[in-house]
Amino acid sequence: MGVSYNKLWKLLIDKKMKKTDLVKVANISTVTLAKLSKDKLVSGEILRRICVALFCDIGDIMEIILPEKTEDNENTKD
Repeated sequence: MGVSYNKLWKLLIDKKMKKTDLVKVANISTVTLAKLSKDKLVSGEILRRICVALFCDIGDIMEIILPEKTEDNENTKD
């Protein structure tokens, strides 16, 4: 299971903002920005700060990528 922040990048475009603007308004580090750019997990606090700064909901900036359902997945237990 992974995450995608493509919605965040589209939102920034809609708001005519650059990634460096996001760093400033959400008070996040450039390291965190790099993680977001690589679709890596970041803390809930970071996501909250971004949502507050952009006046949006978490579903507006990210989505969960579920693994493809295959026959092997159906036969394995958690």
